Amino acid sequence: MAIVIAIDAGTTGVRSFAIDESGTPVGLSYREFTQYFPQPGWVEHDAEEIWDAVKATLAELMTTIDQPVATIGITDQRETVVAWDRKTGKPLHKAIVWQDRRTAGRCDELFDAGHLDLVRNTTGLVLDPYFTGTKAEWLLQHGGVEADADLALGTIDAWVIYKLTGGEVFVTDTTNASRTMLFDIARLEWSAEMCDLLGVPISALPEVRPSSGRFGVTSGDCPAGAGIPISGVAGDQQAALFGQACLEPGMVKNTYGTGSFIMMNVGPVCPEPAEGLLTTIGWTLADGSTTYAIEGSVFISGAAIQWLRDGLQIIDDASEVGPLAASVPNTGGVYMVPAMAGLGAPWWDPYARGTIVGITRGTGRAEIARAVVESMAYQTRDVVTAMSEAVGQPVAGLRVDGGASVMDLLLQLQADQLGVPVARPKIVETTALGAAFLAGLAENVWSSTDDVAHAWQLDVEAQPTADRSAADALHADWLRAVERSKGWAT
Repeated sequence: MAIVIAIDAGTTGVRSFAIDESGTPVGLSYREFTQYFPQPGWVEHDAEEIWDAVKATLAELMTTIDQPVATIGITDQRETVVAWDRKTGKPLHKAIVWQDRRTAGRCDELFDAGHLDLVRNTTGLVLDPYFTGTKAEWLLQHGGVEADADLALGTIDAWVIYKLTGGEVFVTDTTNASRTMLFDIARLEWSAEMCDLLGVPISALPEVRPSSGRFGVTSGDCPAGAGIPISGVAGDQQAALFGQACLEPGMVKNTYGTGSFIMMNVGPVCPEPAEGLLTTIGWTLADGSTTYAIEGSVFISGAAIQWLRDGLQIIDDASEVGPLAASVPNTGGVYMVPAMAGLGAPWWDPYARGTIVGITRGTGRAEIARAVVESMAYQTRDVVTAMSEAVGQPVAGLRVDGGASVMDLLLQLQADQLGVPVARPKIVETTALGAAFLAGLAENVWSSTDDVAHAWQLDVEAQPTADRSAADALHADWLRAVERSKGWAT
């Protein structure tokens, strides 16, 4: 029986995940890596530490696999940029992470100069430091990175592929390219106009290929072995949309990861920009067909739980937050707006900052924990509402995954806020699953997307309460709290 491996190079760690032909998990290995915060609002990673985590997880995973590996798929934190020397393979600067806010002022300058329409119409994105383009520009102007013939500027997928192939292949896929603010999502090619605007040489960018198709083969340095095809690549949220089998237009998923990322399949035609939302590429298959999506990105979701653990130290382990939040019937009027990295969709305010309001003498750690969990449901509602308005029809349901989706409390809160069923699949590693399916489709482990749809199995479905009044009242107060977080940083 063939085995397919997915490497999920996320924001806080690397997960290597193996499934068999039936889609059943047969192995998993995980390693965290260091988060660097050199200045307030700045977030960096060490690309070599990410590669070390890839090697470590693959080596551990291979100890549990006794069947040949047919192919490898890769999914990654999007928008994060790595600069490295193609000759030496050495990074030239710390990777600048998608959460990083250092280019907020530059985005303001571009907006004031009237470039928003170009960005929206060409890339489907908005002017926000979230995206790769202004980070790459910063590296070239302020990071000591020189635009010579050996420069590579790539997202994490391109870095991992480069290392897996022994420095032989410098490629990315359409989904990751679509998050850079440098890619024309209708023409499916790097935009010379956007690259000129940001001073990023196209020669330093990777070749763009479909999400499903052979990118290269592993070198002898790969712990999984040499000669294994790397045949599926997608940014983490697009991979989750595919892994959640949201294969028909109108289907929606939310991944509660470091952030929350709500994405809707909108079909094969690139839509017009929607207010407060991003237009992006869902995936491109080997036959050249492209599926588009609209997305709302919430920057801080599960990362707020990590903050409860590491920053406030009111929990010892992330798994404690669900039981702690459920130990009280409500927050006692406390609202937590987790805008530590600004606010994403539908607000797009890089100057917002984290806010806790409504604290009284009766507020304790349980109320704070519940406020963090509730914030995930409120933020998702804001985005889904914007999506419904953009497509002109209500959302029928939501498929969820990611670490926080294990909390039944969150699923019920989410169903009540949206007024629609919220479904969690049996396999919640949908990001890795999507990358594995994209790779397996390219190598004929699976014959069609029908196999992907059949692999999706329901675990839990939360039904909304019939009376919407209480949920609406809570959400109205949430919006008051959001207003207090906006525009805080100067």
